Amino acid sequence: MQSNTNFDGKSHAFARNIYGTTKGRIRLAVLQQDLDALLATLPDRPLRILDAGGGFGPLSQPLAALGHQVVLCDLSAEMLALAKQQVSEQGLLGQFEFIQAPIQSLRVAALGQFDLILCHAVLEWVAEQAALLASLEALLKEEGHLSLMFYNRDGLLYHSLVMGHFDYVYADLVKKRRQKLTPNWPCRPKEVAGWLADLGLVINSRSGVRVLHDYMVDKQFRLEHAEEVIAMELAHARLEPFMHLGRYIHLVAHKPRLFNCAAKQRHTTRAHTD
Repeated sequence: MQSNTNFDGKSHAFARNIYGTTKGRIRLAVLQQDLDALLATLPDRPLRILDAGGGFGPLSQPLAALGHQVVLCDLSAEMLALAKQQVSEQGLLGQFEFIQAPIQSLRVAALGQFDLILCHAVLEWVAEQAALLASLEALLKEEGHLSLMFYNRDGLLYHSLVMGHFDYVYADLVKKRRQKLTPNWPCRPKEVAGWLADLGLVINSRSGVRVLHDYMVDKQFRLEHAEEVIAMELAHARLEPFMHLGRYIHLVAHKPRLFNCAAKQRHTTRAHTD
């Protein structure tokens, strides 16, 4: 059974409340920094990219502008309409295919496989998270990469402790009243890493998103000095211990070639028998 969250009726509020704020600018800046680092290691050719649960495509639109081909999938008709409008205004419609469907319904037989899959701020809205990751792995080419960002339960717990929200902590981080834009299923990073390992995916990099912003007591300062705050976020996103405190965690993982995995297994077996 699939249990996904549809943002129809909330799309403009989502775009405004998330991406129209310093928090959203930090998110985009950290993701862009990580994706730029990844793209610098890949062959200089057009990539097939799946933006899974991508909303209006704030990350895939810049990638399309670089010449890559994007399949943008989302449950929300409103989000996709907003994406089409923005993509059309940029003259990028030829770079996009739009699909309104659950990610879990996508099939390799229909779409083929992708060089890069983006799945940002989706996992925490899905009940069956391991199954979603398995669906993404099937759509990923060998030597392809997965850019996965998820709401960090550890960061949520730490923020709640720092802010003195002890009733929330005692309630196991479950609010009495569900907030419309608060994720339903925050993710434990170790659990997510375990699921990826079970699928044979290898994590290349980890970053924290909003490792400082949400812990700054002076809200006026962070508003008036947004550029400095963003610069500090970028400087600390991959550093220990700060990355673990991010409200979101961004992982970049790759899918090794099968023969490399087999060779590694043979090497491990020989090492145990020698």
